[in-house]
Amino acid sequence: MLRQGERKGPVREWAGYGEGTNVSAVAGGAAIWGRAEQQDFRARVRGCLLGGAIGDALGAGIEFDSLDAIREAYGQEGVTDYVPAFGRRGTVTDDTQMTLFTVDGLIRAQVRRDTGAWHPPTDVHRAYLRWAATQRDWGPDERRKDDGWLAREEWLYAQRAPGRACLSGLGDDTMGTLEQPKNPESKGCGAVMRSAPFGLLVGWEPQLVFQLAVECAAQTHGHPTGYLAAGAFAVITHCLARGEDLDGAVQKSLAHLATRPGHEETTEALKQALGAVRQGMPTAARVESLGEGWTAEEALAIAVYCALVAEDVRHGLLLAVNHSGDSDSTGAICGNLLGTLHGETALPPLWLAELEGRPTILQLADDFAMEMTQGPALHGPGNSAPGWLERYPRG
Repeated sequence: MLRQGERKGPVREWAGYGEGTNVSAVAGGAAIWGRAEQQDFRARVRGCLLGGAIGDALGAGIEFDSLDAIREAYGQEGVTDYVPAFGRRGTVTDDTQMTLFTVDGLIRAQVRRDTGAWHPPTDVHRAYLRWAATQRDWGPDERRKDDGWLAREEWLYAQRAPGRACLSGLGDDTMGTLEQPKNPESKGCGAVMRSAPFGLLVGWEPQLVFQLAVECAAQTHGHPTGYLAAGAFAVITHCLARGEDLDGAVQKSLAHLATRPGHEETTEALKQALGAVRQGMPTAARVESLGEGWTAEEALAIAVYCALVAEDVRHGLLLAVNHSGDSDSTGAICGNLLGTLHGETALPPLWLAELEGRPTILQLADDFAMEMTQGPALHGPGNSAPGWLERYPRG
């Protein structure tokens, strides 16, 4: 099981942890990772982000099509490879864009802690505002040095069918909270589909991973199902990143859900996914019995089911996208799960080769893994690597 050590310094406490919480487990610090553990963790981080992007790209071209229309266009098996979306093959959508900015926000939270500030939801919200700028600006503004390197990646300045709740929730600088969430009636899948990176905080206790994910989800999706599904997904990913099995991870997420008001829809959806596994061979009809994936709990249930029954990554991802509904989001979530479970080397190389933004995704994944395992070598209250602070400014 992977752990992180302690960094000393002033901390302005995030409300997510209360009495009895081990701050060192939250904040990370002096590496106590062996080389093999670091390599395993990096492989899972890469797998999570690349797997999610592959699933996203597989579903992007059929997101709004019915299963009948998919089969009519691509044969009885449906899509078996990338199909053109937004003008090319292997194109990702807002699901991957927002996931990358989640990672960026989490790294920035760790870096900014050197200043005595520790409020990860604020850092993630700022990252989401940088994503929102990519949806309205023509390209990067080189004058905004505090934006960091990810916001200067030109290929991210593209509208890929972003969800209305995400755009409206980030339409101004006010951060939604659990007490005053943005879009309180929204339970679409726009929060859950970006929440895998919270689960990669392997040095955190699972209840804190859950808490951070739901707080950040409420910044755009204020219905309990919208943010609790994001928390459940983060906990499942967290278990997988620690080397646990998927069935046990789902059971742990159900235990966390049971403590929260308004959990019933998400709990029932996950139980239905577990039940579908026992009903026979996986089919598109069985996937569609769990819904279409437009709402948070349905997207999570479909992805979990497909990951549980997957013979390998290819089989699981194709099952996750070939249905009527939100194919890119269910594919992305399933890809996050399978990539975290099996690591990057299990991902189909032909799909990796054509994936949009692969160099950026790899660079961000490696930066995240390095920050989580070797952060004190990169920055601290007294001395920091200038290149790292240029990439991830404290402002």
